[in-house]
Amino acid sequence: MTSLRVFASLFILSTLVLADCECGYSIVTGSDYKRYIFTDLLESDFVHLDLTDEPQSYGEYGWALQEFNMSSEVARGPYGELFTPQNVISNNIANNQVFSGSGSKGGDAGLNLVVKSEIKDGMVTCADVSTTEAHYYHGSFRAGIKVTDVPGTCSAFFWYMNDTQEIDIEFLSSEFNRNNNTFPVNLVLQSQESKDEGFDASKTGDFKKINLPFDPTAEFHEYRIDFLPDRVLFYADVELLAEMNGTGVPSTPGNLQVSHWSNGNAGWSQGPPKTDAVTTVSYVKAYFNSSLESRLDDYKARCKDPSAPLAVCAIPDNNATILYMIGTAVYYF
Repeated sequence: MTSLRVFASLFILSTLVLADCECGYSIVTGSDYKRYIFTDLLESDFVHLDLTDEPQSYGEYGWALQEFNMSSEVARGPYGELFTPQNVISNNIANNQVFSGSGSKGGDAGLNLVVKSEIKDGMVTCADVSTTEAHYYHGSFRAGIKVTDVPGTCSAFFWYMNDTQEIDIEFLSSEFNRNNNTFPVNLVLQSQESKDEGFDASKTGDFKKINLPFDPTAEFHEYRIDFLPDRVLFYADVELLAEMNGTGVPSTPGNLQVSHWSNGNAGWSQGPPKTDAVTTVSYVKAYFNSSLESRLDDYKARCKDPSAPLAVCAIPDNNATILYMIGTAVYYF
């Protein structure tokens, strides 16, 4: 079969052997336990994959480091935001059989997204990586993330088409309080309605602040977005956090991004951080229906009998914390 698989230079064997999945990948999701099948995948192992490898051509691994800036007015904060590739660090483990621990540069292995404490020309320097194509339509999107514990930043995993077609999982490090076990995550659909409210989604029905039952700064956890035709579901370590439906559900394909930023907005990111802050991403896995005609044609050509045994592969649930603690391989198809 033809599919986007992103690994390090050597194929990483999973502890789980799976079939060819020529007819797609399935999930059972939501409180109604409904089954969905997606045709394509992109699996990115950032513990071993070096996104900053200079010889690679643009988008060779399906991702690109972002370089752009926003004025304070556009960023809606007292500071602007300067996204620079220098703030994205691939901190890899050389041993392809080891999936957790310290990377070659020290600290947690994975893709380090840095927000600097230093202000440059009125801007906070930030980090963002994005898929190179915006053909990710309905699907199940997952990321292993360890969030910074430095107050004053926003760490985000999100699906994006434009400012009114966006699905966000956002962590505001200034909201964390270990003294009373307060560790909220903000789940957001940015829509035309939120734009009409000055991009304050909390004034719409498409915003939920959920207190996590764990400290997201202590270990890696898996965060998941199930973007379906009529609703969006949010998960943390296989536990359903929230479900949203209605007009805020996007109606177009988009791309995937992970970012780490601050602009000093007292109502959101706060900050900037007083010391450099690092959020680390160990993987992103996307199982989705592509909007590209070429990929649809490819799917039709390879999927001869969807009812055949193992033609459709069930996507295993994953608890990133347990896998990190025992050091076993994260599953990859």
